Amino acid sequence: MGGRLARGGRALSLPGRLVTADELLGPADVVAPALLGCWLVTDRPEGTVAVRLTEVEAYAGDGTDPAAHSHRGPTPRAAIMFGPPGRLYVYFSYGVHWCANVVVGPEGVGSAVLLRAGEVVVGEELAAGRRASARVGRDLARGPARLTQALAIGPDDKGADLLDAASPVRLHAGEPPSAVSTGPRVGISVATELPWRFWETASASVSAFRPGGRPRSRPGREDRRRD
Repeated sequence: MGGRLARGGRALSLPGRLVTADELLGPADVVAPALLGCWLVTDRPEGTVAVRLTEVEAYAGDGTDPAAHSHRGPTPRAAIMFGPPGRLYVYFSYGVHWCANVVVGPEGVGSAVLLRAGEVVVGEELAAGRRASARVGRDLARGPARLTQALAIGPDDKGADLLDAASPVRLHAGEPPSAVSTGPRVGISVATELPWRFWETASASVSAFRPGGRPRSRPGREDRRRD
């Protein structure tokens, strides 16, 4: 992969080393902001796309977060959330799109970080072909459904090891943002008081809400309750 310049002239380095399991072992709300700036990379027969993460949401396990899919234990749907860390948890939302999560925390806990948005930094032309409705580059991965579409992530990727260099879906360390904002999670009806959505403050690719929790526009399907 080659480096490039983001819009506005900000230099982007090459993707760094793979993230390690040890870096994902903390509580979901601690690990989540540390994933901002990381690169999620997919290698497909048609080419490679990389997205630099700009918005994430934490979902805690161990039965403490009623908004998490793991709240009812290791059901067939949520079993992957119980580890090991670094696995990709993919689920189908509202029968219309896929969402991608990184499993975090110790094995057996059931925590994950939802990948809400990012900016395409490698393979923009390929991502644009997958996201024909995107009018500008910032919209290619702006929202959890758009992110998975840009990266061609789907059900076959569920359980992928993001920390394995041979995996077609990988999580690389990257340049962290200079400023991070936090606020309520999007589209849930329980545990709404937790400020567990984190985003790169200055990024145009961040979806749905800005500080204060007020919507910029009418929320779409991808911004409603995640289960």
